[in-house]
Formats: sequence, C-alpha cells, structure tokens
Amino acid sequence: MEGIIHSIETFGTVDGPGIRYVVFVKGCPMRCAYCHNPDTWLMQGGERKTVEEILDDYERYKPFLKGGGLTVTGGEPLLQIDFLIELFEEAKKRDIHTCLDTSGIQFRRNKPDIFAKYERLMKVTDLIMLDIKHIDPVEHKNLTGQPQDNILDFLKFMDEQEKTIWIRHVLVPGITLNETYLKQLGEYMAQFKHIKALDVLPYHSMGVEKYEKLGKPYPLAGVPEATKEQAIWAKDIILAAMKEKRNELIEKGLYE
Repeated sequence: MEGIIHSIETFGTVDGPGIRYVVFVKGCPMRCAYCHNPDTWLMQGGERKTVEEILDDYERYKPFLKGGGLTVTGGEPLLQIDFLIELFEEAKKRDIHTCLDTSGIQFRRNKPDIFAKYERLMKVTDLIMLDIKHIDPVEHKNLTGQPQDNILDFLKFMDEQEKTIWIRHVLVPGITLNETYLKQLGEYMAQFKHIKALDVLPYHSMGVEKYEKLGKPYPLAGVPEATKEQAIWAKDIILAAMKEKRNELIEKGLYE
C-alpha cells in the first residue's frame, strides 16, 4: 500500500523517545492559526511511497536511531489510516517502536467500520502524541476551524485501550496563554490514567515564510512568540491543576 508523503526526517529528536525516523504525511482537515506546515494541508504535491520503501529506508538509519523508532506525523496521519495500519503492522514485525503524532480529529466511535480500524491500529501503536489545541470548545473552533468533540473522545478511547499517551499543547499569547484555560486543561487531563507526559510548546512564527510562499495571509500576524519561561510556568499550572483534581477524584472513589 502507498501513502502520500510530504517529507521524511531521519534524525528526529522531538517526535517521541530517542532518535527517530519521522514520516510527514500529506493532508489535514484542521486549519490551526499557528500551523507551521500549511504545505501539508492538501494531498496534492505529495510523493507516493510504499510501506516497504519506507521501512527499507528506515533500516538504513537503524544503527543511528538510538532508543528511538518510527514516528508518523503530518499533516494528519489518520486521514490515511489504512496506510498507517499497514505501516505500523509491518514495523512491529521488524521490532520497531511506533509513535503516532495526531490531533485525533478523524476519530469516529459511532461508525463500526471506522472504529474497527482504530482498534486494529492501537494494537500496533506503542505511543500516541495527542495535540490538544484548546480546552474551551468555542475557542478551539476559532483556533482550528474544527470542533473538539472527536479529539477528546479519541483521548478517552486511547485511555480505554491502555495506550501510552503524551499530551502536547501549544502556548499562544492571547489565545492559550491563559491561566483559566490552563487550569481547565489540567483538570480535564486528571481523569485519564495513561497520560504519561505533557509537552507545553511555546508558539513560534517559523511558519510565516511558508505562508508567504503559498500566497496566504498569516493568521497570527503580530502575535508575539511565547517564551521558554512562559511555557515552564504554563506547564506548572496544568500539572498542579491535574494533581489537585486527581486527588479530588481519588477521595470521591472516582479514580482507581
């Protein structure tokens, strides 16, 4: 089976544990205002690669991928779920650690044929890095152009499947850099047992040049970049709220 690929990075250090082989796929239904890869939104212009081609290329770099493995990101990988399933199933046959970096926007629990594919995918996925763009439903739609329902349901599904989950949250001044929203995010995360890490990523404007090349106006023009210090502060707020809420759930017998 072929996937439509945007690019491949052979020495990824921020896309899961260890040094990783990172496949960027084409296609995404989200239109996040801070997206730095708008060139991945459409399927057009991608390169078609087979599962075998990708994994054979992975093997060339395997000696250098210390403590790492294969990460698929995008774009939105779940738009190409059939390809993703085959890629990860074949990767596991080669004893490769698999990581899915996703927004979860494509998840559908109420469609049995689609839901079955997610169950199959989870069997061969070692780690999911889930982007929670915004915890407030109205602000989420303003920020991404999409509702958050499927994303939060996907988080619940992954927790039910007992998968290892890393949450990623981009800190944007004036949008997500807000103590109330950060606390709400921590309180929401408290109910899930399999969240093992949280990355708070400072917003940067590295995507401006790509928007210019594509002839698109940059949605966050004039918004300052977030600092590393702000990201540390925000992470502390989220984790403190998460701990407090979890203790409350434990006291009420709602968390075991």
